[in-house]
Amino acid sequence: MVKLTADLIWKSPHFFNALKERELDLRGNKIAVIENLGATEDQFDTIDLSDNEIVKLDNFPYLNRLGSLLINNNRITRINPNLGEFLPKLHTLVLTNNRLVNLVEIDPLSSLPKLQFLSLLDNNITKKPNYRLYVIHKLKSLRVLDFKKVKAKERLEAENLFASKEVEEEMKKESAKTITPKVVPNVSEVAEEEQMPKLVAPTPEQIIAIKAAIVNSQTLEEVARLEKALKTGQLPVDLIIPGDDKGANVVKGKDEETVSDIQNESNVETDNMDKEKNEEPAPMEQE
Repeated sequence: MVKLTADLIWKSPHFFNALKERELDLRGNKIAVIENLGATEDQFDTIDLSDNEIVKLDNFPYLNRLGSLLINNNRITRINPNLGEFLPKLHTLVLTNNRLVNLVEIDPLSSLPKLQFLSLLDNNITKKPNYRLYVIHKLKSLRVLDFKKVKAKERLEAENLFASKEVEEEMKKESAKTITPKVVPNVSEVAEEEQMPKLVAPTPEQIIAIKAAIVNSQTLEEVARLEKALKTGQLPVDLIIPGDDKGANVVKGKDEETVSDIQNESNVETDNMDKEKNEEPAPMEQE
């Protein structure tokens, strides 16, 4: 982390920006705390503190000239309730990509009497119910919120929604609640996952057998089928893997059936020979 010293302020770039305003560039210095801005002697219309590590928006000296403050990409979680006393003419505030979470955390901005342009994009606060209407309700002079013009219809809607103090307080309490939504899987996605076979890495023996079968394939369809089997690890039922016990059992079964058939044929032939032998005529006795 780097301290925001007077020396750093004097050595930082300063120039006239596109709006012909005098700007001080303090971005990307890993500054953690706002301090020593009195060294600017209130000579700048715009101060850029983007891309630092600032946690709290406070500790400003009285800067009557400052109109724009760019402080996006920091870690801001808190804002000084009396900020308007020190920045009475601030009209543009960019707080994009910080760590503001609850609606009540932007209440101090109502102390800025001239604030017209505000960006709170990429803060968790923007996900709260009625966030935009709440900000419009609290900041009466606001003209543009998150780079969208504030319409008269929105002002009326915000006025009606927060007509009573009780509604506003209830909204703040609701905003402070941390709710972690449960992710419910889509039924169709679950069914699809159940139907789809899980990918299994083939064994080395299976890979060798599949590759050999691909080489010996006669048709493109057969090659495609075997390549798919190689990717999924699901082997075709007609593929014999060398050394596979199942394949050996199949071959063994076939051999046993063959031996049995031969034995049966041999037994039949023996029976036929015995039968023929018994049917031969007995030799005639000599007188």
